[in-house]
Amino acid sequence: MHDRAMVVDYCVIGAGIVGLATARALLRARPGATVVVLEKEQGVGAHQTGHNSGVIHAGIYYEPGSLKADLCKRGAAATKRFADEHGIEYRVTGKLLVATDDVELARMEKLVERARVNGIDHRRLDAAELREREPLVAGLGALLVEVTGIIDYRQVCRALVDEVTAAGGEVRTGSAVVGIVERSDGVTVTTGTSEVHARTLIACAGLQADRIARLAGLPVDFQIMPFRGEYYRLRPEKSDVVRHLIYPIPDPDLPFLGVHLSPTIGGDITVGPNAVLGFAREKYQPFGFDRRDALELLRFPGLRRVAAANVRTGAREMRNAMFKRGYLEECRKYCPSLELDDLRDRHAGIRAQAVLRDGTFVHDFLIRSTERMVHVVNAPSPAATSALPIGELIAERAVTGTSAEWPAR
Repeated sequence: MHDRAMVVDYCVIGAGIVGLATARALLRARPGATVVVLEKEQGVGAHQTGHNSGVIHAGIYYEPGSLKADLCKRGAAATKRFADEHGIEYRVTGKLLVATDDVELARMEKLVERARVNGIDHRRLDAAELREREPLVAGLGALLVEVTGIIDYRQVCRALVDEVTAAGGEVRTGSAVVGIVERSDGVTVTTGTSEVHARTLIACAGLQADRIARLAGLPVDFQIMPFRGEYYRLRPEKSDVVRHLIYPIPDPDLPFLGVHLSPTIGGDITVGPNAVLGFAREKYQPFGFDRRDALELLRFPGLRRVAAANVRTGAREMRNAMFKRGYLEECRKYCPSLELDDLRDRHAGIRAQAVLRDGTFVHDFLIRSTERMVHVVNAPSPAATSALPIGELIAERAVTGTSAEWPAR
């Protein structure tokens, strides 16, 4: 904790992987610049970064020409290079997207075309080839993406902190931001115990992105809706049930990828996540509740539109959250050998999803800027994979002072 005022070139709010990658990029773009990162928690990567499935995505899902498609592909390569440079363990397991019925087969063909356009190496497998690669996985066919990998992003965060501090930057934990005032010559950021006067502010606030933007005086026409993604860990005897990451073919109308089997760097296999609208942004226990978060959510006009458009899906996800057997049914569509007792050690992550007032999900990365501020207001999956090039783009914008919305609507 610090009680002194500080004058810096750049202040970054949020020590998740995007904020830390941005601080690193700023120090690389402007060696000798003064950079401070403010984080309200006592450690780094405490929320989305530290509660995800640890996948290095290849970028197969994303709309050609979107920021997600570009940044994910570049980010996957950059993440692996960074891990090699810092001695961080990762494995390239490959991913199988499994089609279990004719509807999913048709969706898979669209993904094949998207992979081709996005320049992602891929291979279509028939049922026999799928069974040869994964004897315990059932499907009519699958799409193999061999470059997908797994890593522990908390280790990436710790290495980023080391780089930032070695380059002269500072990471202050336990520093919750309570005030932001933009002036013509810079931005004053107030925490509970100190003030930081920065030439430029960059906010990478994740689950608090809308609140930080509002605190800074930006017009906010969206709200962060927290979606809980709950995982189970397979019992140790089932840790060899699959070798690849196993994903269902996603529903293109939803921003989530469905329940999947994920080998982890630690040697476990996780099953999940589902996607349940939460009533707390930062509580990870089952049915976590925060009064402020719940009231803001219930008052948000976009909630009613989201609920009306996703009644059936929402009911299914809620059932799966309440009853393990419903969750198991989702898994057994492509891995029929799993049993109820195989699902152990339930845990959760919470995804920050920006939703507009008309109920529209913001699918792509979204950044809004003023003369002295850059706010990352939507950075959903694959933000962890994409963090290094995201940080470079944000740093470029902060250094040049561009103030247009990114991407343009």
